[in-house]
Parts: sequence; structure tokens; C-alpha cells
Amino acid sequence: MKLPPPIQAYFTADTNEDVPALTETFAPDAVVRDEGGSHAGRAAIAAWWRAAKDKYRYVAAPLDADAQGDTTRVRARVTGDFPGSPAILTFAFRLTDRAIAELEIGA
Repeated sequence: MKLPPPIQAYFTADTNEDVPALTETFAPDAVVRDEGGSHAGRAAIAAWWRAAKDKYRYVAAPLDADAQGDTTRVRARVTGDFPGSPAILTFAFRLTDRAIAELEIGA
């Protein structure tokens, strides 16, 4: 499956647990929405990501993707230390200027 470069870079950095590379995939004013919370800006996104990795020790493997306009939805198999693991989650990325402007993660 061919993903847009920022999205592929996101999943690669996530797998490699490379926080600097992961945060660079986001626009400076990007927003992530996950588990009822909202995290704005690269520093907040880095803190959210570190906390999620520490808490759930998860791995996300993209299964398929669907692009509509500036939004790409990626279904991924997420395996980790959480009830219901593994789970199929949808990562909805909105891209602008070759970066991730918004990411919403849900079922």
C-alpha cells in the first residue's frame, strides 16, 4: 500500500519509536485527537505520543487506506497492553503543505 509521505513517515517513526522523526511529520500547529483528548502543537503531540507508548506499549500496522480530499483514513491493526488488543483503529489524517495538520484516532 502506498501512503502519502507524511503518513508513511508517521508510521515508520512510530514503529521505530523515533520521537523527533514522528513530531517532524506534523505541522507546527497540528492537532491530535485521541481518547477524548486534544493535543495541539509539536511539543504536546510528542508528550501525548510518549505517554501512549509508555502506557500501552503498542505497535500499529497499517492495513488499508482511503483518501478523500485532504483527508486520508488509514485502518491499522494496533496491538499492545490494553483491553481488546489487538484492535482495528482508524487514523484520520488531514494533510496540508506536506505535513500532518490533524490526526484523529478512533474505532
